[in-house]
Amino acid sequence: MIKRDIAYRDGAGNPYAGFFASPDAPTGPAILLAHNAPRLGAFERTTAERLAALGYSVFCADYSGGIDLDTEEGRAAFGLIFSDTPRVRDRAQAALAILTAQAGIDAGRIAAIGYCFGGTVALELARSGAELQAVVGLHAGLPLAQPEDNRAIKGKVLLIEGTQDPIVPPAMRASFETQMDQAGVDWRMLLLGGVSHGFTVPGIEKMGRPGIAYNQAADQRSWEAMMHFLGETIGIA
Repeated sequence: MIKRDIAYRDGAGNPYAGFFASPDAPTGPAILLAHNAPRLGAFERTTAERLAALGYSVFCADYSGGIDLDTEEGRAAFGLIFSDTPRVRDRAQAALAILTAQAGIDAGRIAAIGYCFGGTVALELARSGAELQAVVGLHAGLPLAQPEDNRAIKGKVLLIEGTQDPIVPPAMRASFETQMDQAGVDWRMLLLGGVSHGFTVPGIEKMGRPGIAYNQAADQRSWEAMMHFLGETIGIA
């Protein structure tokens, strides 16, 4: 397996540090992975290696710029990032450019997946008109502003959400569903009953926040659903 850190910059010249993992002999399908809200860390690196072992080339984007979004400074930065849609998209597009520049990548077989607010990043990348065949959001924030931008989504969309996620309440899901239908997007949403936010991340309960907890069964079910979806959309040669 190929594994390496990659330093890169966005259109404004801001620095980032991503992580790339791929099979020794990649066959084309590739994934851009947008991290959980705190930072790009061990969870994302392990997930990238897990996907690479299955045959996907994966680049973990550093949309926070190395800032820990769970600190006071980070929360302030987070607010600035996500109140500025062009900034979010610019950071995601910079990471996508790194992925597509790697050897063995088929530009017609690319997916973006994101966890937590990384799911929002993946969706905003798709809403920018990026050439993505698939988008996956796991306990993802759902962007509702500028609904007309959903018409720019070119690939299929899968959202996997917990019904007890306080960050994505039923009203938000309903609005998002309506927007997807109105935009003519090929989308699906898997709801996991009784499941909280952050259900894929072991130990996330240590954050001590209500409505955030790991769930092993939900983690396994979401992985299986994502694997099926990726096989349907970008596949393994």
